Amino acid sequence: MPDKLDVKSDNMLHLSLYKPCFYLVKNIELTFEIIDKQKVIVSSSMNVEFNSHYKVEEFDGKYPRMVLDCAENLDLKHIKIDGEIISESNYEKTDDELILFPEKAEFVLEIQNVLNPEANKSGEGLYFSNEILTTQCEAESFSKITPFIDRPDNMSLYKTTIIAHKNDYPVLLSNGNLISESELSDGRSVLVFEDPFKKPCYLFALVAGDLEVVKDEFLTMSGRTVNLEIFVEKGNEDKCSHAMTSLKNSMKWDEEMFGLECDLDDYKIVAVNDFNAGAMENKGLNVFNAPYVLADPVTATDYDFLSVEGVIAHEYFHNWTGNRVTCRDWFQLTLKEGLTVFRDQEFSSDMGSRTAMRISDVRILRDSQFVEDAGPNSHPIRPESAMSIDNFYTSTIYNKGAEVIRMIDTFIGREKFVKGMEIYFERHDGSAVTTEDFVSAMEAASDLDLTQFRESWYPQKGTPICKVEGEYLE
Repeated sequence: MPDKLDVKSDNMLHLSLYKPCFYLVKNIELTFEIIDKQKVIVSSSMNVEFNSHYKVEEFDGKYPRMVLDCAENLDLKHIKIDGEIISESNYEKTDDELILFPEKAEFVLEIQNVLNPEANKSGEGLYFSNEILTTQCEAESFSKITPFIDRPDNMSLYKTTIIAHKNDYPVLLSNGNLISESELSDGRSVLVFEDPFKKPCYLFALVAGDLEVVKDEFLTMSGRTVNLEIFVEKGNEDKCSHAMTSLKNSMKWDEEMFGLECDLDDYKIVAVNDFNAGAMENKGLNVFNAPYVLADPVTATDYDFLSVEGVIAHEYFHNWTGNRVTCRDWFQLTLKEGLTVFRDQEFSSDMGSRTAMRISDVRILRDSQFVEDAGPNSHPIRPESAMSIDNFYTSTIYNKGAEVIRMIDTFIGREKFVKGMEIYFERHDGSAVTTEDFVSAMEAASDLDLTQFRESWYPQKGTPICKVEGEYLE
């Protein structure tokens, strides 16, 4: 029986080979001790439990091996189970895995390893963007930081401690809310962050560096005050006004349209110059490529302002469609991306011109997605197989995925679509789910049979060809 999603057949990943994790990490406490650019000590303590989906009898009465994803360059210092160091003869290390052999259903797993972020030029895991230490973990790069079950259906509660010299790293950030701040006798700062909601490891984030901050507040529909912070490199503070306005507009729109309220006390955005994507929706700590945050009123074009507004909204909307409810596996990527693109398109339409926005969305489809569908790279919005998870980040998954959501919205009507979203969150909040789960929620809200979406639009590739017949009546 396979113990990972990434079981390959003929050098391909297959959705049909999916199996739930053998083990789940209920919660994890991480400590990052930043010594210098070449040395960061990472210590993790995980409460692990055998997945109740399985019975130990299925494995001849013995618990199966536990496979953690583990990048080759991780310098392992020690591994402990329930406080006892295990020797190298009691685990296996390959180029990309750490394999343990548990003897009980629940245990505490502690791992310490050392990273060299300055030597990491991949733009994944923990790395430097200029002088800013930052992370990028989607899709499977948390395992470049520390060994872990690096898949989205392993959802955990995170508590993160960062220790660093305040002269070198005056700003320290991680997911969730700041719960304590102190100083050691040697002058190093110690900040502790806690995320009150379960998340997959691809949403973990850490930022450390010399940054300036622009602050604001947002009063939620339930009367809570959310602290808003945008962190930028020095000299860019005056270029954040539009981004902050866009964030507040996004929060208000999501409340009014879908009844979705920001669930954290602190919401943070960081703009860095060297980021391998447009932006990343890490829970409560979005990391952006600087052009999607900064807009100088003197030099920025209308397109620049629209781009900032749209990307800020997209990453915020992920807080619910992607973070609170995430993908069971990466074949379901359109579950969060197609739905969130649709949401940011609707937001931008309401903020500006709906007609102009629709023309822009269709132009993107014709210029990029139609080309994918017409060529050798044609694939469904929910693929059945792939050579690499990185191949899923396409216009088909994002933009065509949004169009399929738009069809459901049009087909059942906006009122029932909003009700379907409510059912979706009632059923699956805090879970990792599939596209079928989303369609099922829409069926429950509309009392309509949406089999055509489940069996045709999601698994079939290509641009549909429609034949229209008409009759002229005098």
